[in-house]
Amino acid sequence: MSELVYQMQGVTKAYQGKTVLQVDALDVHRGEILALVGPSGAGKSTLLRLLNMIEPPTKGTIRFLGREFDSQQQAPLELRRRVTMVFQRPVLLSRSVQANVAYGLQLRGRRRVDRQVREALESVGLADLSTQDARTLSGGEAQRVALARAMILEPDVLLLDEPTANLDPYNVGLIEDTIRQINQRGATLVMVTHNVFQARRLAHRVALILGGKIIEVGDTQSFFHSPRDKRTAAFVVGDMVY
Repeated sequence: MSELVYQMQGVTKAYQGKTVLQVDALDVHRGEILALVGPSGAGKSTLLRLLNMIEPPTKGTIRFLGREFDSQQQAPLELRRRVTMVFQRPVLLSRSVQANVAYGLQLRGRRRVDRQVREALESVGLADLSTQDARTLSGGEAQRVALARAMILEPDVLLLDEPTANLDPYNVGLIEDTIRQINQRGATLVMVTHNVFQARRLAHRVALILGGKIIEVGDTQSFFHSPRDKRTAAFVVGDMVY
């Protein structure tokens, strides 16, 4: 049995008394790509924020790398630094591309990072734009900078929130290749995507979330070809499911 990076038990998240996420149980295995799919507003991004330890659960416990956290006990900084998140709309500094990629390492006290920055930019196909102002990049290029900035930190876990939304096929292909590279280097990835074809291409396992609840989790082959839940069967063929 593979090592568990996360274990969630009886987790709920509520805002102003309204429960938006209720996870009875969810495990994330080391080295896997887990895709979270479902309609907008289902709770996928909320789940990512809990995994990123940005917010505590309202109830229940989250175990990360053997350490348990809940509403009363926040994860320490040294553990939170082992998780990196890339948002759908990355925020880039008004600096060069290479300065943006180096920023995270410099915050952690690293100074001589030129080699790591160069290798990260080469991995995402942006070495030729290293000195360009990051604010002048296209959406796809900006997302690739965000991935390079995450990759250089060598996180145990990379969380991705719609990493290719509204991008052209060329950039989608480059970003998906980068995701595979990061996974092959040993990182565990949890990815929110509305694109079921992308989930099928990239993920080892897929979870369907509806109404703040996990309806089904399974290996990708089983999820798409022999789902257990009728709502999953409807979702994978494109029917509207709420």
